[in-house]
Amino acid sequence: MSTGDQSDDFEQLHALITNGEDIKGFLDGMTGFAAAMMSRSTGDRIECAVTLHRRKRSASIAGSSDEAVVLDEIEQRLGQGPCEEALETGAPVLLGDVATDRRWPQYRETLEAAGCRSALGIPLKLGPDAAGVLNFFAPATGLFTEDAIANAQVFAVMAGQALHLALRIAAADQLAENLRAAMEGRTAIDLACGIIMAQNRCSHDEAFEILRRGSSTRNQKLRALAEEIVGGFSGAPAAATHFED
Repeated sequence: MSTGDQSDDFEQLHALITNGEDIKGFLDGMTGFAAAMMSRSTGDRIECAVTLHRRKRSASIAGSSDEAVVLDEIEQRLGQGPCEEALETGAPVLLGDVATDRRWPQYRETLEAAGCRSALGIPLKLGPDAAGVLNFFAPATGLFTEDAIANAQVFAVMAGQALHLALRIAAADQLAENLRAAMEGRTAIDLACGIIMAQNRCSHDEAFEILRRGSSTRNQKLRALAEEIVGGFSGAPAAATHFED
């Protein structure tokens, strides 16, 4: 991989961060770039899939083609293959020839039936809260040479950095959304308490206790009941807290 190609790949990966709507969109774009890079490097059509593991989340799989996604999903279900071993060891794992390699017999049969003769797993470094691996699929043996593997590793470093940043942005966005929802819920509850205070001539604490008991009795979330009270009083939905994005 030339310096110019590396620069182009790096720029494309970072463009995905700003242009993509979510992590799935980033992963789809990343595998497309990875497949194109390896196709240039090997001189043949290479497909790529990626598996991403995040804490308390199910694995996310994306790919440069539907076939690549299916092959990666099968490997995940079987729990065997170069991708799984690369994820466990943190090092590249090559399946050079599905006809002669003795490892992972069930998965080799799947690859061979799909017309794939060789596969390569390249781990991504994503920090302590996530793990990922690129899975490359080749239609012939001998394509994943030392140079091709080295190129895949260089790309994986850039991809790992970009994905790590994308994950941090997604986590920050989720935190902001959770805060927004919490504050909007607080607004509805405060308004409902104000209505109850006016109707019952009671304190805020007493109004909140009335609201809490009503929520428990009706088996209804506190925020939902508060919004219902405010909506019934004003004839309009509860006011939302305004934020500057």
